Amino acid sequence: MRNPQLTKDIIIKESADLFNTKGYKATSLSDITNATGFTKGAIYKHFKNKEDLEQQALRSLSKRMFDILNKDLKNASDFTSKMNVIFNFFENYLDHPPYSGGCPLMNSACESDDLDAGLRQQSFGMLVTFKTTIKRIFDSAIKKNQIKSTVDSDQLTAVYIATLEGAIMMSKLERKNDALVKSISYLKTVNSELIIP
Repeated sequence: MRNPQLTKDIIIKESADLFNTKGYKATSLSDITNATGFTKGAIYKHFKNKEDLEQQALRSLSKRMFDILNKDLKNASDFTSKMNVIFNFFENYLDHPPYSGGCPLMNSACESDDLDAGLRQQSFGMLVTFKTTIKRIFDSAIKKNQIKSTVDSDQLTAVYIATLEGAIMMSKLERKNDALVKSISYLKTVNSELIIP
């Protein structure tokens, strides 16, 4: 007898990779049945509809990303080491991605719109989690007098995320890491100017 949770987990994992690689709307239910080996009936037993599966798949990609980041952030002791965790994650992104198809935040954000409020909401939730993670690093460093108290953590959080996500997009299109390497190098320079000597 099959384990229902294991079946659901397989469907989510395989679907997440398909959605992130092929696109949410371009991936058909037949693609999912072929990838999982499960029937449409088995899929609909676990998910209300394809939109429900899309949202749960994106949630699983988000969890994968933040599980990796949070594990490494726990072992980082100061501002520089915490930011290096973020930078290392992105530096390794193109050569050793934690999932197929590129950045799930960018992919889902580009594909979601007002017509697909559920997917847009999941994308927004992923962005909020990412913003919270970065902002917490800045705010903690300010509180511990590791960086200047004049730092605007909201502004820098927005700039850092926009820079990293934009660099991923450019590197993916150019099929080389130059934009990502240069962007991270620049952000490291910005970081060094924030640190209290």
